[in-house]
Amino acid sequence: MSLLSSRTLRPLLFATLIACTLPAFAQQGIEQQMTPEEFKAAGLDKLSADELSRLNAWLNRTISTETVKAATEAKKKVEDDNRGFFNFGKTDPIVSKIAGEFRGFARGRNYTLQNGQVWKQTDESTLVGVRGNDLEVKINPGMVGNVWYMAIKGYNTRAKVERVK
Repeated sequence: MSLLSSRTLRPLLFATLIACTLPAFAQQGIEQQMTPEEFKAAGLDKLSADELSRLNAWLNRTISTETVKAATEAKKKVEDDNRGFFNFGKTDPIVSKIAGEFRGFARGRNYTLQNGQVWKQTDESTLVGVRGNDLEVKINPGMVGNVWYMAIKGYNTRAKVERVK
């Protein structure tokens, strides 16, 4: 089982790369980043020194803002995609529905959710006689460590689960 696959790490690594390289790139003036032909073709040679300085300042602010935004979004995506494998300190529950039929709790049983996550029950909790399709579930992190508990909406029984996919 790969806890952090290359598919889930790629956005975070890309954002980190951008965050590390773009500020240095952005500190150069646009006139150093473009060829003289590109600079002239864009009409930037007509700007005064003050106008060019203001354009460079705006570009630097924009690149910095977008870099922080991309890194924040990538971090959130990695955390959301891998929630359950790791506890990132979030206390809000994972809320979804069981994909297909729920046949009660039983140790070793896998529960596939509509959000694509698969959870396996690791304790002896039972919820006998409860059946249904597309039942809503809440999976809450435990108080200590990477422990998770699943509950079916409308029932008080919780089962200890671990994310397997």
